[in-house]
Amino acid sequence: MTPPDPPPGPAPAPARPWALLAELTHACPLHCGYCSNPLELTRRSSELTTEQWTDVLRQAGELGVVQAHLSGGEPLLRRDLAEIVAAAETAGIYTQLVTSGVGLGEKRLAALVSAGLRSVQLSVQHADPRVSDRIAGRRSFAEKERAAELVRAAGLPLGLNVVLHRENLDVLDGLVELGVSWGVDRIELANVQFYGWGLLNRAALLPTREQLAGAQEAVRRWRGRLPAGPELVWVVPDYFDGVAKPCMGGWGAVSLTVTPDGTVLPCPAAAALPDLDPPNVRDHRLDWIWGHSKAFTRYRGTEWMSDPCRSCSRREQDFGGCRCQAYALTGDATRTDPACGLSPDHGLIREAVEAEPDGTVQIRRRVPGGVEGPAARV
Repeated sequence: MTPPDPPPGPAPAPARPWALLAELTHACPLHCGYCSNPLELTRRSSELTTEQWTDVLRQAGELGVVQAHLSGGEPLLRRDLAEIVAAAETAGIYTQLVTSGVGLGEKRLAALVSAGLRSVQLSVQHADPRVSDRIAGRRSFAEKERAAELVRAAGLPLGLNVVLHRENLDVLDGLVELGVSWGVDRIELANVQFYGWGLLNRAALLPTREQLAGAQEAVRRWRGRLPAGPELVWVVPDYFDGVAKPCMGGWGAVSLTVTPDGTVLPCPAAAALPDLDPPNVRDHRLDWIWGHSKAFTRYRGTEWMSDPCRSCSRREQDFGGCRCQAYALTGDATRTDPACGLSPDHGLIREAVEAEPDGTVQIRRRVPGGVEGPAARV
């Protein structure tokens, strides 16, 4: 149990969060070069215990959270995953397992379903098994295919998550066909976000404008061909349309992230921001963290903004864009997200997008043991 926090101060209480990203571990059997996890991963020995995750989920339910993504890394590497699912179910929280599918056997899935698991989101890297395995950094496509079969047989809703980048945007048709053949309910086509390893490998991952235009047209065609599903979700790229995305629906507005060691963040990438002083569930209760910690109040709302955001008519829609991206590109988290066409730093984005793709650029990735591994040519 976490110790009590001091009583709330005079600050107005924010709306309650409804979503939780529970990063159960940073360990993962895959080594994708676009991963948004931090470059310095949490060690297994520092992870929250079963009892601590149970307490976190109880507090989350009391705070108002109704949905949790059980993610990582690879959450299946947690031997206590069924107990964590059961804790969420007891707390009244709908759970979705976000997984590579590696290690999801029939008995394991049955235990998770029995504990209360409600849905599964399965990642895939490419429609061609050999290319998918190469992008993932290990053989895994066959296990993904088997995992999809098991989830459908169990009667759970199944989503397919595809991170799109230069090497797979041209095969979007094949990716949709793959999802249809696997019987998925939803396909999330998520253009790569440049955080963590994704930012490190940006030069190798950035697509061309022509690739994006072709992929968008393919999505339009497929939506016309599949009116009854699966649902196709197109997550727009940051770097190409001059419009900043709202950070997690607004900083500290609808969701929170708990990392493997118990650090609580307004978004998964916020640990990179300086002077944020993120709190930990080992030291503070979630309700205090959400309502009063510096990490959650620092960029909440619009009062912190300077121009051009402060006087922009979109400030209540995009909230100045992504604080983590602003910091990563400019070194100042308070600046307008350079993805926005009105940002004085938008030239940083244009420069990256207009750079001539270099076919010799190599992906840097992490290998077992945490050592930076050999590059994979793209």
